[in-house]
Amino acid sequence: MNTERLDAWHAAGAITAEQHATLTAIARRELFSVFLELNALLYLGVLAFAVGLGWTIYGRFERMGDAAVLLLLGLLLAGCFGFCFSRARPYAPDKVESPGFAFDYVLYLGSLIVGVTLGFVEIRFGLLGPNWDYHLLVSALIYAALAYRFDNRFVLSLALSTLGAWFGLRLAVLQFHIAGAQRADALAYAAVVMAAGLWTDRLELKRHFLETYLHVAANVALAALASGVIAGGDSRWLWLLGLIAASGVAIERGVRFKRFIFVVYGVLYGYVGISSRILDGLRDLTLGLAYVVVSAAAVITALAVVARRTGRDA
Repeated sequence: MNTERLDAWHAAGAITAEQHATLTAIARRELFSVFLELNALLYLGVLAFAVGLGWTIYGRFERMGDAAVLLLLGLLLAGCFGFCFSRARPYAPDKVESPGFAFDYVLYLGSLIVGVTLGFVEIRFGLLGPNWDYHLLVSALIYAALAYRFDNRFVLSLALSTLGAWFGLRLAVLQFHIAGAQRADALAYAAVVMAAGLWTDRLELKRHFLETYLHVAANVALAALASGVIAGGDSRWLWLLGLIAASGVAIERGVRFKRFIFVVYGVLYGYVGISSRILDGLRDLTLGLAYVVVSAAAVITALAVVARRTGRDA
């Protein structure tokens, strides 16, 4: 923003002196936001607390006793969800703003403690026996319900990742793999996630959640395709064709809908897969290093150009 324009607005009385000073500082890059960094650190802190809680319980439950552990977990769950339910705004199918700064972190902590509690109960009492992996499915369903009730995409991501863990474990227990490969399992999971996101979007149910579904589906699908290319074998060219097609779709959709992160997914996964094939054919170390330097610089430049054209990053 041009500071001369701000001066003109101030002189015309369109903005106050305080607004002029703040906007001028931002335009001159004297002020910058660290919201995303602080947000990430706070979520990591919550995750670290939950991991530490789980490690302490699983390492010392014999000394603490089952009753004491369950009481502790029950109190933590009651505190977290009592806080959330008492402060949450009424449910709505559209986007609902968080009622306070601490709300999302408390909700995320409570969701993680649900997983710790179900895991402890299964380890100590073996309620599900050989089907113990179903506690992951139960956790995923609880997380999904909490995500939709409280409009939280972090908890939705937790639900989808937990569902993915259950999906993989269940197929492993059954000793069954779609098309005989774990990568095909991952592609099937990505398709299920994408279908669920499109279905809920069609129902106009938390439509802003669609991007979370697409983030998970895109990363899982592209990673599976790229790993198929890198692994080699007779089918590596089929995996490469699939990767190029999927990367192309991610890039095109990202540019069209101005979601630069999907452009990044398509470019990076595609670059890794294609480069693995090229480097396999280069026997000379110097040529390989030259290719990596030149191609990486070209990819970074291309991403910078596309970033300017897409206009925004979601």
